[in-house]
Amino acid sequence: MALKVELKPNERIIVGSCVITNTDQRARLLIDGDRIPILREKDILTPETADTPAKLIYLAVQLMYLSPDPMAHHPTYFSLVRDIITAMPSAWPFIEGINNFILNGDLYHALKESKKLIAHEEKLLESARSLKAADQDDARKSA
Repeated sequence: MALKVELKPNERIIVGSCVITNTDQRARLLIDGDRIPILREKDILTPETADTPAKLIYLAVQLMYLSPDPMAHHPTYFSLVRDIITAMPSAWPFIEGINNFILNGDLYHALKESKKLIAHEEKLLESARSLKAADQDDARKSA
């Protein structure tokens, strides 16, 4: 089944190992092929933008998804998993889901599950920021 993709002006997309950049006008593409990795620009993380543990896991899964040899990225991925589980045990259900997709060779869905991990991490970080702000307010009031 073919995938229909509409690109905004200057939007990039990865198809296989190629980066395709649209021109200055909207474009519609019909991509036909089996098991070709495709990532839209909004779903692409770079080493520079992977600035949290969950985003680093997403980046590792992304590299597996785009690689002709996904297993080459397993050591990095599993090292990151050990680190995040130690620091954030509540991430385990998400990691378990990602692992199951990886083991079944469904790296696209492993990427989608990794986005859920990023959302979970953001929620925890926001809670921590709120608590810190509340603690600072309490400290100022009692001083």
